[in-house]
Amino acid sequence: QVQLVESGGGSVQAGGSLNLSCSASSYIYNCMGWFRQAPGKEREAIATLSPISLNTYYADSVKGRFTISKDIDKRTLHLQMNNLQYDDAAMYYCAAMSVSGSCYGRTHPRFYTHWGQGTQVTVSS
Repeated sequence: QVQLVESGGGSVQAGGSLNLSCSASSYIYNCMGWFRQAPGKEREAIATLSPISLNTYYADSVKGRFTISKDIDKRTLHLQMNNLQYDDAAMYYCAAMSVSGSCYGRTHPRFYTHWGQGTQVTVSS
């Protein structure tokens, strides 16, 4: 069972930046992604990274501001978040699929088996 641990969350002012990290207990060669969930809202995919092609997906709300990447050791996933806005405040989760393959079309949480405990991001005006 893969263990995922997120870090890097915190409180920032609007316009600020944060870099989230997700450390995996073992090498991950499957699709990985970052999700977020705000109170009263459904969990949504904001960025995914396919393991072989390195193709990325970004939700429209974060395009141009967030960047997903993975360390060369394939055990750490990052999410660089710039120009954070009030609506970005949420619990952020790292997730990985348990089967190999592209992330293409797989943005619903049900496709992801392994989840971290989440890291909180707060944005103040």
